[in-house]
Amino acid sequence: MSIATVNGIKLSFEEYGSRDGDPVVLITGSGGRGRMWTPYQVPALTAAGYRVITLDNRGVPPSDTGPAGFTIEDMAADTAGLIKYLGLNACRVVGFSMGGIIVLELLLAYPDLVTQAVLMAARGRTDTFAAAFVAAGSELLDSGITLPPRYAAVVQAMQYLSPRTLTNEQRVRDWLDIFEMSPEDSSISRAQRDLDLIDNRLEECRKIKSRCLVVGFQDDLVVSPQLCREISASIPDCKYEEIPGCGHYGYLEEPEAVNSAILKFFQGA
Repeated sequence: MSIATVNGIKLSFEEYGSRDGDPVVLITGSGGRGRMWTPYQVPALTAAGYRVITLDNRGVPPSDTGPAGFTIEDMAADTAGLIKYLGLNACRVVGFSMGGIIVLELLLAYPDLVTQAVLMAARGRTDTFAAAFVAAGSELLDSGITLPPRYAAVVQAMQYLSPRTLTNEQRVRDWLDIFEMSPEDSSISRAQRDLDLIDNRLEECRKIKSRCLVVGFQDDLVVSPQLCREISASIPDCKYEEIPGCGHYGYLEEPEAVNSAILKFFQGA
C-alpha cells in the first residue's frame, strides 16, 4: 500500500504489473475498497501487460475523508491528482457504479488525462428509483439500526446479484457467506452518503472527446441497463456492451465476459 497527498488529503493506492506497461486506473463504487478489483480485473489486466493502479476513494480508510460535504467533483479531482502524482500524463480509467460517475466527471473536467474510459453500471442522472434507493439508505443510517448479518446478507444478495446467481445453489451459498463475513461499513456509508444523487449530466456528456465504453449488466436492479444506454447514446462515438445473466455486481458475477469487453476495447478490437 502507498499513500499520495493530493488536494490536501492522503489517498491510499496500490500498483500492480510492470511499470513499463500502459497505466490503467480502477475506481470503485460507493463504499468500495480498491482491493475489490484484485480477484479478477487486476490479474486480467496485468496479464495483458498493463500497469494497474487501484485506489481507496476519499472516505474509505486508510484514505482521508477530508472536509465534510465533499462531492463527486472532489473525488474526480482526487483521481486527477493521483494521475499527476504518479506522473502518468494520460491514461486509461475504469469506474464501477459511483466510480463510473467519478469517471464521467473526470472526463469532463480533466479531458487531457484520459485516453480511454470504461464506465460500468453507471448513470448520467438520478432517476426516481435511484433517489429512493439513496434516501432509504440514508434513513437507515440515521435510524441507528444495524441489520442482523444474515438478514443483511440476504438483502444484499437480492439487490446486487442476478436471478441466475440466486438460483445456483453453490454460487448463492458462496455469495451469502461473503456478504455475511464482509458487512457494509457504516462509517464509510456516512462519509460518502448522498454523493451519487447527481444532476442530469447527459447533455454535458456530448462534450466528451475521449474514447469510451459503457458496460451495462442485464439484470441490474440498482442501475438499470437503460440508464447505461442513456450515457452511451450521449457520449460521441461511445461503444456500449451489455453483459447478460448478471446483476449490479456483474464484474464479479461474470468476470470473464467483463474483462474480455474491457480488453477488446482497450486493444481496439
